[in-house]
Amino acid sequence: MSAAITRRRFLKGSGIALASASAVALERPPAIAQKRELTLLTFNHFVPASDDELRRQGEAFAKQAGVTVRVDAIQAPQLFAKRAAQVASQSGHDLIVTTAADPFLYEQHLVDMGDLVDHLGGRYGGWYPFARETCLTASGWRAVPWFWVAFVGSYNEAQFKKAGLQPPKTWDDLLKAGKILKKQGNPVGIAISHCTDANITFWSVLWCNGGRVLETDGKTPAINSDKAAQVVEWYKELYRDAMEPEVLSWDNASNNRFLLSGKGSWIHNPISPYVAAVEKKLPIADEINHHNSPGGPGGIHSATGVNSLGIWKFSKNIALAKDFIKFLFLKENYNAFIAAGSAFNQPPVKQFGEHPIWASNPKYAMLPKEAEYVHEQGWPAKPNAAVQLIVVNFILPDIVAKAINGMPTKRALAWGEDQVKLAVQGKLETKGKS
Repeated sequence: MSAAITRRRFLKGSGIALASASAVALERPPAIAQKRELTLLTFNHFVPASDDELRRQGEAFAKQAGVTVRVDAIQAPQLFAKRAAQVASQSGHDLIVTTAADPFLYEQHLVDMGDLVDHLGGRYGGWYPFARETCLTASGWRAVPWFWVAFVGSYNEAQFKKAGLQPPKTWDDLLKAGKILKKQGNPVGIAISHCTDANITFWSVLWCNGGRVLETDGKTPAINSDKAAQVVEWYKELYRDAMEPEVLSWDNASNNRFLLSGKGSWIHNPISPYVAAVEKKLPIADEINHHNSPGGPGGIHSATGVNSLGIWKFSKNIALAKDFIKFLFLKENYNAFIAAGSAFNQPPVKQFGEHPIWASNPKYAMLPKEAEYVHEQGWPAKPNAAVQLIVVNFILPDIVAKAINGMPTKRALAWGEDQVKLAVQGKLETKGKS
């Protein structure tokens, strides 16, 4: 089903009070009633063991609460349209995984989570600022930050050593190294396509070069600038001299396959390729390592997409859904979730950052430090509905793709500026199939 919905078409829902509890208070249905079913919509995790652990915890909660729990996982890009379709029909799952600024886009349709967020934050040392900004809208907390993912430099040490190169500390270093590595037969890879990775990298490169998409007011377009033009020119040179044309059609898994194939030398991505290589006992695991996301003249900045848990106002199981979220955040359960993700799932609350997994492998040691450089997409503006429309419509990678395919850089940026204005006005539609 094709799903297209603009923010202006969203119906405003009534507020629903949050059922406060200081511990996991599991509800049991009357003995004569049919067993209730709690449903969660999420994405297929890039570390499949995380999905297994989530379902295991769902089964444990179901048994304890006397209900059934169904976890439905789909491809991540399909979530954009699926969420929009559920809002349009006011029906669907009870719980949904939101990403980036979804809580702002669907602000009027998500249950307030303030008391639950306060309880969890107080219990586990507080929330990282970027996680807080992702879910705290003008009308309150519309989701609970669940986990975030660091986008780092994932590279093949053997190929860099062969070329006599060190891991890049800046994006310009990557361009210089990439030219050498491509001549060696080992190009680098950054997605320039309709996938999450393409968005994340563009924000990161732009910020490191002092550019921005929106001004701090979150309303004024800033993408059509000299600094953004320099970034687009950098992309064009990287594409021509250090990458392969396939990056224009990559999905979120393509760069993983690229690095694991032994051909690719470097990608901007979470640690999932390394985790997969270890789990599958691939020899290339010994060659893969990680370094902090590169910087630039504007400093070190890295984008992320915080994955959060929201509850639709039309859910018939609101209190039960909140209980499930508390259950997922019990220390033993959340620690198990981090371990199942092999350090991919990074906690949005500070206390879980002390998990022993970060010290278990020198290739993970740099991951917690990424929290110092991370911003949610949209920065320096705070997340809002316009930011999410920019994200789900892939305006930023489309600017680059247009320039690569021959459109003058200034014209591509002017096109991007027009699209950002439409996003601010709420006139863009979410793209995708559900």
